[in-house]
Amino acid sequence: MSELRQNTHPLPETESVKPARAAKPAVKPRGIRQSMSDLHIWTGLLAGWILYSMFLTGTAAYFREEMTRYMRPELVASATLPPAEVAQRVLDSIQTRTPAATQVSITLPTERQPFASAFWRDPQARGRGIGNGVFDAETGQSLQARETSGGDFFYRFHFNFYYMPALWARWIAGFCAMFMLVAIISGVITHKKIFTDFFTFRWGKGQRSWLDAHAGLSVLGLPFHFMITWSGLITLMVMYMPFGLQALPSQADRTAVTSEMRFFMPAGKPAGETAALLPVGSFIQQAEQRWGQGGVGSIQVNNPGDAAAKIVIVRQQALRVSTTPQYVVFDGISGKLLQLKDGSGPAATFQGVLYGLHLGRFADIIARWLYFIISMAGTAMVGTGLVLWTVKRRAKLPDPEKPYFGFRLVERLNIAAIAGLPVAMTAFFWFNRLLPLSTAQRAAWEIHGFFIIWAGTLAWAFVRPAKRAWVELFWLAAALMFLLPVLNIFTTDRSLFKSLQDGDWLFAGFDLAMLVFAALIAYLAMCTARHQPRTKPVHKKRSALATRASAPGSAASDSVTPAPASAGENT
Repeated sequence: MSELRQNTHPLPETESVKPARAAKPAVKPRGIRQSMSDLHIWTGLLAGWILYSMFLTGTAAYFREEMTRYMRPELVASATLPPAEVAQRVLDSIQTRTPAATQVSITLPTERQPFASAFWRDPQARGRGIGNGVFDAETGQSLQARETSGGDFFYRFHFNFYYMPALWARWIAGFCAMFMLVAIISGVITHKKIFTDFFTFRWGKGQRSWLDAHAGLSVLGLPFHFMITWSGLITLMVMYMPFGLQALPSQADRTAVTSEMRFFMPAGKPAGETAALLPVGSFIQQAEQRWGQGGVGSIQVNNPGDAAAKIVIVRQQALRVSTTPQYVVFDGISGKLLQLKDGSGPAATFQGVLYGLHLGRFADIIARWLYFIISMAGTAMVGTGLVLWTVKRRAKLPDPEKPYFGFRLVERLNIAAIAGLPVAMTAFFWFNRLLPLSTAQRAAWEIHGFFIIWAGTLAWAFVRPAKRAWVELFWLAAALMFLLPVLNIFTTDRSLFKSLQDGDWLFAGFDLAMLVFAALIAYLAMCTARHQPRTKPVHKKRSALATRASAPGSAASDSVTPAPASAGENT
């Protein structure tokens, strides 16, 4: 016992027994899908509002010519003569009115645009010396119609925007298109079940429903969305990457490269010697023998009435996908063939095919509607992605009724972009009908009205509660669309009923489309008004712990340490 007591040494007073600490779980490194998810979310959000406006106006631009005709109800299509006769009559009409014109370019009538249009350069005119007009395809006489930008406004806004230099606008458009390309690729990587979920849409499930809609709309036109985004960048590749063009030794070389991609032929210097111009009809007939009937799209006459006159016959672009130029150049005095261009190099042809696919000018009515529907799905894809950002984060707000500034800003911009832009676009047609025909700069005021209304929807989104702003702007868009055919009854002689009786399917189809869109947006307004956001359920373990902690006399009531949230709650 004494040995036992001697061998037993008490612990030093300075030492104490420390409880064993639980080993911290190893932090799992972020995978490629998580990284791509963050990239997808933020690229989509930062450029989302501009991309939405680009998609929606670009979608409308697939019916650019039809909208322009709709916004000029005074123009009535007449019988179309052979292209050779139309071109000669229009040229005679222009030369009678502006005999000093040094260059005349005439676009021949088509099925979509049954009027001839032309522009000319007159050095004796004021300003820039450029005139333009619309001409009757039968008589060749100038037609009087209201001043409007028509569908060209949506086409140009799609990549040029407005109120800023075109160069800046195209850089912004290209920057956002690059973000879109990144968002498409990262979205496919992030969503591993994207194709499976395309067939599994879950209604009324809050965030899950928005995610299903976003994924479904993405898959519906995924190849189209990739093509339209990439081809948009390729369209302006010379502007974004001008280094190769700038490395060429002379301006003549740079012009030669550019002419491989786009038709451009200056008038050239006149000889200063008067000479009679040959009839242009014979040159058009020669071109039709090469390209087939209806193969001629436009004709350009340089220095008419001068010994250096040249006539350029340009092939109709709607007959082929590529936008690379094809034309024939004749001597306007002797009739000699000077130049024949039937194709371009591989690089220019590749760029021209992508540009043609982007524009869709080759498409017939069925293909154009397919372009429109899939592009509209792309617009909805961007819109649902923007809404999903706010839906996903609203449940995590400490007080959903009082969100922080960043959340409120994103939500209001979503409302103005998604619900406000259709209001402004429809108001653009209302201004076309309501502005007096004698208004100075009438076309510009139609566009000003568009932006004034759009800015008004943004202000409305900030002063109204979010849900009410959504519903009210949706109902306003639906009302404007529904009443536009009614407005036509009082402002034009092209009412829906008369158009149906006359078989005028352009005006009748436009009014009917407005009624269909009005019904769709009204349905969206009703669904938004009925929607009740889901409340996040309380975790069972946390609820039981809180119950035990509140029991009188329990140890937990004196000191309670909150349990860590599960991984599912943090997701």
